[in-house]
Amino acid sequence: MALLEVDNLSLEFRTRGGTVQALEDVSLAIDRGETVGLVGESGSGKSVLSYAMLGLSDAAARITQGRARFDGVDLLNADERTLADLRGREVSMIFQNPRAALNPIRKIGHQIEDVLERHTTTLRKNREAAAIACLAQMQIPDPQRRYHAYPFELSGGLCQRVMIALALACSPKLLIADEPTTGLDVTTQAAIMTLIMEKARSLRMATLLITHDLGLARAYCNRIVVMHAGHVVESAPTELLFTQAHHPYTRQLIGATPIGRTRLDDLIAVPGGLPDLRRADLPSCRFSQRCDRMQAHCDQPLPRRIDGDHLVRCHYPIDPALA
Repeated sequence: MALLEVDNLSLEFRTRGGTVQALEDVSLAIDRGETVGLVGESGSGKSVLSYAMLGLSDAAARITQGRARFDGVDLLNADERTLADLRGREVSMIFQNPRAALNPIRKIGHQIEDVLERHTTTLRKNREAAAIACLAQMQIPDPQRRYHAYPFELSGGLCQRVMIALALACSPKLLIADEPTTGLDVTTQAAIMTLIMEKARSLRMATLLITHDLGLARAYCNRIVVMHAGHVVESAPTELLFTQAHHPYTRQLIGATPIGRTRLDDLIAVPGGLPDLRRADLPSCRFSQRCDRMQAHCDQPLPRRIDGDHLVRCHYPIDPALA
């Protein structure tokens, strides 16, 4: 049984401008020790899915169907106390913007101590040393001094390392890393991903890497799930996805990614934009209006075509042998 299982999850937001159908029939699973990449354009529903699983959705959100189970716990029907016990201890999350996620008026070390106090049996007299050890594990220079620093005194890269230290302080079973390298230079990106992957291997921790960077996902993930406008459109082991992608959207994403390309002219932009998810007449395939393979009945319910570990939701999937 997978550590995390999400089945047919749908979620909507009630807004003044109408009902936003943010997720529809989303399914994914993550095994212990596995790293899964969740990729797609901004607005495709990647972060919304992670917040829904952890009970962190906006008050305007409403789950209309589906289920999500983590290590036997029904996440969608669990009470707040159960979720609060899980978050930080069993499941941790690295948020997109570390400066916004960290408390600006509390010292870095005290924030790590808060996590240790809530989720571990570490004695009060030992928490400072434990927090400093967490910072040292993330290769933060001079961790004793950084323990007393405030977030505004640290660079973006150091704030990101602090976020990782917070997330890993209790050795969780599942880490959700939401755009953990956004805004960082390439060298810092590599260092941060190396830290996360080393910790994942040592703890046999499952990792969900949420990113719009396909190159990053290819380098670190065992399997990749592709989302578009609230749908999972394709899922496959990493190299299989890059060499034999079936969905037109996945193929276009790969074509727009500078992997193995030396010239900008080699990149091909994905045409169009995401549909308005407030529309009452959204087509079954939300990519159809951007797709050069669209035909008359692409608005019919999407089939799930499964070939071993490869899943694609498309009426006219691409045959890689003929592409």
